[in-house]
Amino acid sequence: QVQLAESGGGSVQAGGSLRLSCAGSRVAFSNYSMGWFRQAPGKEDEGVAVIDSAGTTGYADSVKGRFTISKDNVENTLHLQMNSLKPEDTAMYYCAAHPYGLYGVVRGVSLFPFRGQGTQVTVSS
Repeated sequence: QVQLAESGGGSVQAGGSLRLSCAGSRVAFSNYSMGWFRQAPGKEDEGVAVIDSAGTTGYADSVKGRFTISKDNVENTLHLQMNSLKPEDTAMYYCAAHPYGLYGVVRGVSLFPFRGQGTQVTVSS
């Protein structure tokens, strides 16, 4: 069974930065599509960023230019660098994996079959 574990969440002021990480086991990041999605109270799940097996990335319009997704296929880790954070970025952030390596649609990340337990990000104004 694929296992994913997020870390790096926390509380920051608007304009600050955080770097989320996701460590995977029983999964080859080089073959999977990987992504981040977030859940905020009262809102629909939102795919934030995706990276496929070829390294092609995609972002939600709400984070484009501020967030950067990357992965290390050797270490089996996924990262999300979040800059210029806004209060509306406050949410639980989840790492997710899909065995089809060329799934590059960011909107679908919340439907990926494997996900971690999440890490909370809180941005204050």
